[in-house]
Amino acid sequence: MKVSKLKISINLDNVVLYFTGEFTIYKVNSYQLLLDKLDLNSIISIKIDFSQLDFLDSAAAIFINNFKTKIIDKNIFLEIIYKNKEIEDILALVQKQKGNSSLVTTPKKINFLQSIGQAVHEKLLSYIEFMHFFGNLFMTNIHYLASIKNIRYKEIFFEINESGVKALGIIALTSFLIGLVVAYQSAYQLKIYGANIFIVDMLGISILRELAPLITAIVIAGRSGSAFTAQIGAMKITQELDAMRTMGFDPYKFLVLPRIIALMITLPILIFVADIMGIFGGMLVASLDLGITSSLFLERFHEVIQAKHFFIGLLKGPFFAFLIASIGIYRGLMVKDDTQSIGFNTTKSVVESIFAVIICDALFSITLTSLGI
Repeated sequence: MKVSKLKISINLDNVVLYFTGEFTIYKVNSYQLLLDKLDLNSIISIKIDFSQLDFLDSAAAIFINNFKTKIIDKNIFLEIIYKNKEIEDILALVQKQKGNSSLVTTPKKINFLQSIGQAVHEKLLSYIEFMHFFGNLFMTNIHYLASIKNIRYKEIFFEINESGVKALGIIALTSFLIGLVVAYQSAYQLKIYGANIFIVDMLGISILRELAPLITAIVIAGRSGSAFTAQIGAMKITQELDAMRTMGFDPYKFLVLPRIIALMITLPILIFVADIMGIFGGMLVASLDLGITSSLFLERFHEVIQAKHFFIGLLKGPFFAFLIASIGIYRGLMVKDDTQSIGFNTTKSVVESIFAVIICDALFSITLTSLGI
């Protein structure tokens, strides 16, 4: 490589820049320091002499073009002397590419109304995609359940074990603690009025009808719903879903419906376990803090708590399960071709599932209360 040099000749208000050797990216910083020392405000003309320059790479060409732009902006007369046609061509090429790239305008900041419009449009598209998913789901469901031969029992039992049996421990512990806390907080208020025995009424109705189904659904949404999203999303990234379609297998039959059916079967069972553990936690506090024996608690429970509260709680299970599984699988199908999308959609599936469960529970409460049930 030939030695590269920059010689600056200053004659009053005229400057000549002599470039020699090979000008590459490694000399850009040192030349920049030299040119920064020039007082462009006192200069009338600048001559750039490339007659002794043998080579110019693209980085150096960008540097020269930027310097030319700076000179022109200062209204300084510029003259360039070429001897090597290749140097002239690379400077022209860089200038042309810079001109093309300058045509790309930076996005303008959108105003408040535009942001609202974009948000509404995105929500509308998301709603259409979700309804398309539900349409496919119901059409596949009708064909799936049309014959007993279509039902994939092995996959359903596997998902029952994964989403139901393995969740028994966390559901039992959570419900027991909820019953414990609710009973403990209520006991303090009931003791003030001497209404200790009414803790049975409060616990029975609140746990059987509302708390056990809701807490169970929320835990399952965080546990199984997120797992559905992650599993389906990972399969989409690794193109397993595309491979299944290529081989003639419908992912809805093999992946979607078994998970939904399994969760709709297991959630009422988990709610039943939550009922038992929640009542047991409340009975423990009633015995220790209010002096209500277990036999007295169960006798009062049998007298005042109607069976309808228990069945209403179980009835909510399949509806909650359908919402959790559907949203979890839908979010898995929405995963893009990157791992970050799995985390994003998994988070959204949990949040949306919990929100949907709470809305469904509110509709149940309003409807059943209006009907006097």
